[in-house]
Parts: sequence; C-alpha cells; structure tokens
Amino acid sequence: MKTTFSGRKMMRYAVVAWLTVPMMSACATHPLPGPESGFRPPERAREVAMLSKEDLALLNGPVDPVYRLGSGDTLRLSVFGRPEVSGQFLIGPDGVVTIPLIGNLMLNDSTREEAQQRISQQLRGYFTRPYVTLAVDDYGSNQVTVLGRVQNAGRQKFPAPPTLAEVLANAGAMPILDKQATLTRCAIIRGREKLIWVDLKALLNGDLAYNIVMKRGDIVFIPDSSETAVYVLGAVPKPGSYRLTPHMSVLDALAQAGGPDENAKPEAIGIYRAGARQVETISFNDLIAPQRAVNFGLEDGDVVFVPRSGVADLGYFLRQITPAVSVLTFGLTANALMKNQ
Repeated sequence: MKTTFSGRKMMRYAVVAWLTVPMMSACATHPLPGPESGFRPPERAREVAMLSKEDLALLNGPVDPVYRLGSGDTLRLSVFGRPEVSGQFLIGPDGVVTIPLIGNLMLNDSTREEAQQRISQQLRGYFTRPYVTLAVDDYGSNQVTVLGRVQNAGRQKFPAPPTLAEVLANAGAMPILDKQATLTRCAIIRGREKLIWVDLKALLNGDLAYNIVMKRGDIVFIPDSSETAVYVLGAVPKPGSYRLTPHMSVLDALAQAGGPDENAKPEAIGIYRAGARQVETISFNDLIAPQRAVNFGLEDGDVVFVPRSGVADLGYFLRQITPAVSVLTFGLTANALMKNQ
C-alpha cells in the first residue's frame, strides 16, 4: 500500500522524533560501522568514488544552445503602440506569467521565440497584427548555488550554462581561504537524487576533462581536506549536504533535511557507505519508535537516500550517487534494498 504523509502525520513524526532522540543516543547502533566508539573524522577524500573522464564525458552530453525560460526569469514585453500591455513581467514559481488582457500564460521551458509567438497569438484576439518583442531582463531561473570552502558562497545567475571552472572562479574558490587547507574534491548535487563527485585537484591542475558543464539548479559543495559532511537525497524537502557532527545519526540528518516528504517511501530508506561498499536500509518508523531502539551512526561521505514511492530499483539508487560501473560491481541486488520492507 502506498504510504502518504499528511501534515498532521508529519507533525506527529516530528514530535516523536524530537522526544526519542535523547533516549536513542544511548542505544547500540545498527551493525553498519559507525563512529560511536572513539569518534574521529575519517580520511574520506581518497575513498570517495570520483567520476572518471569517461563518466564525465557521458554526464556532460550535448548542451542545448537555446535558453529556456523558467521560474524567476524577468521578461520585458514590448507591444508596439500598446503601452497598456507592455512592461516587465516575472515568471512565477509555477512557471506562469500574468500579462494584462491575456491573463495567466504558462511559459516554463519555452524558448524566448516560442514565448513571443504565444503572446502574439493571444493578443490577436484584441489587436490587429500586434508587433511583439520579448526579451529576458534577468535570468533568475538559471542559477547555480555554491557552498563550502569559497569566498563568495551563494547563488550565481548565468544567461547560458556555465562550466565548473567558471562557477568556482566567480565564487572565489581558486585562491583558498586557509593556506593550510587543501581542495581535493567537490560534490555537485543535481536535482533531488544525483550526487556527482569531481576530482578538483585534477581540474585545478589544468585537466579540462573535469570541467563539467553545470545545469540549472545545480548545487556545488566544496569541502577542504579536514571538513566532513553527509548527504541527504531523494524525497525530502531540503536535499543537500550537511556538516557531520560528532555522533550524528541518520535521524539527525533526516531532521535537518526536513524528514521524508509526501512522495516518500519511508519504509525503505537507504544508507550508502562507499568505504564499506554496502547499502543498508531501514524504515523511518524504526528510527522514531523508542521500543525498537534502532539508530545508525554516520561517517564522512555517507549518503542517506529516501526513495520516492514506486521506485524500488537498487541500481537506480546507486547510479544517482556514484559512477555506475564502480557501484554495480559490488554485486548487490534489488533485494538488498527491499529486505527491510
């Protein structure tokens, strides 16, 4: 049966989770190795599976040379001789723009020329042969967010897809903040489910094969050699990287990411550890139920994946977080992901 989360149920889960965290901190962890005994940040930089040049070439693929409109773009509409319908208009979060006389018009994922033609067609019901021009004043939807070891963290806007080197240069990541720190890798979080590790040392040494082309909405996280983080992906409100703290558990990481959302399959949450070359699964109910006393200790680089309802393929899960070839040779099967259902 499909599991759904109403607002009331999510609130109940949140309350139970907060009440049970103190009790669970004293419980033994799941057999998956954790940092509970003598916690220290592991040296994970050499254990993380970096993408090969071949994988990067496949990932880059062809780039659409035509910009497509999206939420946050500011448009300038000019209709010759019709100032009442001309002006600046913002595409809303739903991809819809509101224009006088026309009303609401869906322009998400349209090219500028396609949007101009659609507006012109709509105005023909009011004017004879309207002369319409449309321009993009602000590329608000074409954003990349940069976090971590950079001077200028935050969002960057681009009229065309930038490369990783361009993003790093704009963020001030080339001259590092601390001369004792070493930039060795960066994680690109693409959408809610894909985690891409890039060998940053190779890129900074001039190997342009690692200069990946960014996509709209990418998040670039740059840790230094001493910084540790875990990643929460999938069906959660705030997927991304989270700083690893001493004795951090799966429940702690899920709480920071907002918990499973209404599209989640909470009975099959996966925990992936590259160094251990294994995937463990657990039900969200097991995490928050005091009588079951189940908790996982997390290590640097661990990935907590909350699958969407209807997605049960282990290969799909693994392909989102590491190169397909290196992961699928682990010999795991879909039954491993589903064994706790």
